[in-house]
Amino acid sequence: MKLLPLLLLISFSLTHAQDVNELEKRNGFKEIKLGMSIDSVKGAEFKKDLAERKEFPVKLYETKHPDYMAIGDVPVKLVSLKTYKGMIYEIEVTTGHDPRVMRGLEKSYGKATYSLRTESYYWKAQTLTLAYKGYRKEVKLTYRSAPVIRMMYADKNKQVEDIADDF
Repeated sequence: MKLLPLLLLISFSLTHAQDVNELEKRNGFKEIKLGMSIDSVKGAEFKKDLAERKEFPVKLYETKHPDYMAIGDVPVKLVSLKTYKGMIYEIEVTTGHDPRVMRGLEKSYGKATYSLRTESYYWKAQTLTLAYKGYRKEVKLTYRSAPVIRMMYADKNKQVEDIADDF
């Protein structure tokens, strides 16, 4: 009798891990992969320079290339890309408010976790996270690359060490 709950727990954790592995394998939205060069994205257009978290110099790009403007039958309004040193670390896909988007995500990546702090659903893999946030008339999907973000902090620490060595 005690074996049945244990088997159910193991099978749930294995199926959940496989779903997150699918997110890890895809590593982005369609052909746009996290960590790739912005030069490889079709129709990428520079919009402006930003300061991520008020300290990291990043660039914002947008693309409206037809290859990226639909998820199945759901039209995509906008695809925004943030880069650090020319590498994509964040992909934001904006669609109309359509429940099929969430159903498709859960079918591909498993059940999402809800965050009270950000009021969004998310999936977390080893090298990336995907957040789903619904608004009144639209949905935003945000893919974020952990390795590139770690690189941003490592570069910042290196700059501080260089300054400290200069005294």
